[in-house]
Amino acid sequence: MKDTKITDNIKYIGADDKDIRLFEAQYEVPNGMAYNSYLIKDEKNVVLDTIDRKVTNQWLENLEKELNGKKVDYLIVSHLEPDHAYNIGLLTKKYPEMKIVGNAMTFNILPNFFEIDDLEDRKIVVKEGDTLNLGKHILQFFMAPMVHWPEVMVTYEQTEKILFTADGFGKFGTLDTEEPWDCEARRYYFGIVGKYGAQVQALLKKAETLDIKMICPLHGPILKENLAHYIQKYNIWSSYQPENEGVLIACASIYGNTLEVAKKLKEILEKKGVKKVVLTDLVTEDMAEAVEDAFRYDKMIVAASSYNAGVFVPMEQFLHKLKARNYQNRKIGIVENGSWAPSAAKTMKEILQEMKDITIVEPSITIKSTLKKENIEQLEKLADNMLASCNK
Repeated sequence: MKDTKITDNIKYIGADDKDIRLFEAQYEVPNGMAYNSYLIKDEKNVVLDTIDRKVTNQWLENLEKELNGKKVDYLIVSHLEPDHAYNIGLLTKKYPEMKIVGNAMTFNILPNFFEIDDLEDRKIVVKEGDTLNLGKHILQFFMAPMVHWPEVMVTYEQTEKILFTADGFGKFGTLDTEEPWDCEARRYYFGIVGKYGAQVQALLKKAETLDIKMICPLHGPILKENLAHYIQKYNIWSSYQPENEGVLIACASIYGNTLEVAKKLKEILEKKGVKKVVLTDLVTEDMAEAVEDAFRYDKMIVAASSYNAGVFVPMEQFLHKLKARNYQNRKIGIVENGSWAPSAAKTMKEILQEMKDITIVEPSITIKSTLKKENIEQLEKLADNMLASCNK
């Protein structure tokens, strides 16, 4: 377990799920998932968010151990998604005098999940900038709508200068997973929050006004050092700027012939001096990682087989996932394969043209079933034009 110590009176009470296979029923999490919850011990004891149902028992054990017989006075609801809010009902019954703190949208959505008979008497509705005095600690609330649900808010503890960021700055993996933060945080960001870059930018502007010593998200490690690094990454990601120079070749091949073309293109680009060329097979590899890489690099080439007068399904899914996450500001090359009536290029181009600031780099290349000598010349030209377009 990585270091979960926060301060003497602010405690980590979360738990890891090491058995989960798919997060949100779609994202592969080979290293499991951390569900974070926090307790502030003061004249008034406060829980910041509950936890997913699969780890309820561990969470309750952690909470009761830290309370040592005392009660919970307030529950802060940062986000109502069930992986954080599942145990709200349980907590309201266990501590009948506990107040529930949320914003107006929180209490609009809350009844969809829970029937709390005395909710009107127990709720405390906060708005932008409001504070809650616990004794030695003061909580201040900032709204973060659509990061990534409309009721989301973050909480700043003024005394010890800690920002509780809901899903912001989250990461896949359990707390004892030894791996760099960036890759799995990036995959998490673009999978979960990527559509809402403008809203994340608005939240970052609010964060700039605060003196932050520590970031406590609802997933992933507590961030204690080099906070500028994490904030910089979020600024890049949420402004849809490329993070690194490089080329992603995303390939959807039915029988392997298009994949061979993609491999040849990778070889050509590397020979021309491109230091980072990533080839992803959309048929066999993790789609979320392909989406992550599409946002990470400044150039992309899509290569796909024609299928049912359109494009092979994995490529169609990939492009629609990019569109749904506001993919933009990129140079893109197109390679299609078709034995008698190639249709992939037209379909891919139509989807790409619905995105913002996308430049299609010519030539769009058509392969007739298998790679031929004249195709290699075309691939060389496409590679040259991809590189030239980025020097203008």
